[in-house]
Amino acid sequence: MPPSLEPLSPRCYGDAMTLRAAPSGSGPPARLPCQRALFEIPDDIAYFNCAYLSPLMRTVRAAGERGVARKAAPWMLKSDDFFSETERARSLFAGLIGADADDIAIVPAASYGTAVAAANLGAKPGGSILALAEQFPSNVYPWRELAAERGATVSTVARPADGNWTGAILAAIDERTAIAALPHCHWTDGSLVDLVAVGRKLRAVGAALALDVTQSLGALPFDIKAVDPDFLVAATYKWLLGPYSLGFLYVAPRRQQGRPIEHNWIARAGSEDFAGLVNYRDGFQPGARRFDVGERSNFALMPMAIAALEQIDAWTVPAIAATLGGMTADIAVRAAGLGLKSTAAELRAPHFVGLRFPRGMPAGLPERLAAAKVHVSVRGDALRVTPHLYNNDADIDRLFAVLAAAL
Repeated sequence: MPPSLEPLSPRCYGDAMTLRAAPSGSGPPARLPCQRALFEIPDDIAYFNCAYLSPLMRTVRAAGERGVARKAAPWMLKSDDFFSETERARSLFAGLIGADADDIAIVPAASYGTAVAAANLGAKPGGSILALAEQFPSNVYPWRELAAERGATVSTVARPADGNWTGAILAAIDERTAIAALPHCHWTDGSLVDLVAVGRKLRAVGAALALDVTQSLGALPFDIKAVDPDFLVAATYKWLLGPYSLGFLYVAPRRQQGRPIEHNWIARAGSEDFAGLVNYRDGFQPGARRFDVGERSNFALMPMAIAALEQIDAWTVPAIAATLGGMTADIAVRAAGLGLKSTAAELRAPHFVGLRFPRGMPAGLPERLAAAKVHVSVRGDALRVTPHLYNNDADIDRLFAVLAAAL
């Protein structure tokens, strides 16, 4: 069970915030109180870098340690242990996006899921695969290879001057478009893509949609039925607050008879019967399970992912988004007071803010921030500030003390 959601730190951001999300139909979600004590973050650390690597909650770390201990005593493991935890994780992830557990595959990385998508989507000679300028490489390289194999092209949508990626993508979709390989928000600065509108236009021209939502899922609400992608992948080590080397892949029912990129024992029909594994089977486990990675039943990583997903489910993603949106809005306002620029709130995801310097980023700024124990990332020309529920007012003050001194 997830830990208590009571306010836990005396110096948390928005201490007066109420805990629970507003009931359905009663208005926007209420903001959550700070949850810093659920994490092992010292008071003098201001960590605004969840988009790089999330810290682990205490419960998640403990779950991993218990998992390692189980492997130290393998005589305690039962054959059912190879299946029960993965099914629990599948169900929790499906709940985040409004899918069924049968639609979810277990993967080791976002790149693995993108490779599955590329192996099962077609592009004819002369066709086009859309991607965004400066998109994360794992959602670019497989499409370049597919385009080269099929005589297609990867068409890069340039960063729009007005920050409206949705308009630029919609304008780029035409009868040549075979696939759009996109995120929900841009990884450098959180610029948002209206995937409902994009998905609608792609379906109108008969094109497929492959999504990498590693930089949004868990902090930005997502409705699988409204967007209707063919494939969607997310690694767990960022906004899902889970371990490295694990992820989940949604496969639309219309794609679930496709070709996996590896052939392992556990994805085959009847794999629950260990004695019968010598009787080779051509059939697969139902739904998207045929796309599962081998050794999916990682006895340390899977319990960690479950603990993290249970806590996110308890908080609710709309409440997380509302809380982080309030935080990044405050950061954007204070940054504007220093003359810094950021994407308008309606055009960026609530959990991201990318700060840009009209006269150029001051030399050595990332190092100055790190020396003050303020942790952010520089991606492209943006200082990427990505908080989570562990951040507090003191963290924000420390960030702006360094920025003000540097300008």
